[in-house]
Amino acid sequence: MNAVIVRLTFRALLGSRRAAVLAGLPAVLVALAILVRALAGVDEEIASVLVVAFGFGTLTPLLGLIAGTGSIGPEIGDGSIIYLLAKPVRRSSIILSKLLAACAIAIAFSALPIYVAGVILTGEAGGLAIAAAAGATVAAIAYCALFQLLAVVTRNAVVIGLLYALVWETLLGQFIAGAQELSIVQWSLALTERVLGDRTSEYDIESAVSLGTGITLLLLVTGVAVWMATRRLRRLRLTGEE
Repeated sequence: MNAVIVRLTFRALLGSRRAAVLAGLPAVLVALAILVRALAGVDEEIASVLVVAFGFGTLTPLLGLIAGTGSIGPEIGDGSIIYLLAKPVRRSSIILSKLLAACAIAIAFSALPIYVAGVILTGEAGGLAIAAAAGATVAAIAYCALFQLLAVVTRNAVVIGLLYALVWETLLGQFIAGAQELSIVQWSLALTERVLGDRTSEYDIESAVSLGTGITLLLLVTGVAVWMATRRLRRLRLTGEE
């Protein structure tokens, strides 16, 4: 891990137009939560839709996409990555340092607002709020690793990642049985389900996989993505070409 790379990645992600999008998306969630609570009061069904379906299922993948691709994609795109590759820094350290910054930002802008929205909608600090935040945290890490790999592999990472996030995770991964078992949202939802315990029926939350399977797949995807991104970065020449 390299503290300088982490700091520079934070600065790059938060000092650009991405910061407006990073702040805008969770602001919409919290604003909707406030509006719904004011109009409908405490409603478990609406809380589940907003916090899990929208916050967890849509907001988290999009924020993971922005943070994951933004951590390294622009440097590869404009060729400035060659200055970093010329330094005596291990490629694995570059990937892990940038991933750490991306994960911290994705968690801060997804899990925390999801928790706040959950508290507003349910009126309690535990329960759905903390369970959804826990699931969003592990999902954000996996998304950042996956989308960082995509940014290292292709310059069309944002477009491909957006299609994946909206089509696979938000639509197919939530409603089609076969696709659910291959969805990061569903894997992470297993943790949310476990944290909720006996209260899952109140919010109609049920993951398509068991907790053990979900955690295993999350670790596998994250680990493989980091390994492949590191390997790909090692193949980049200082000219920016393979």
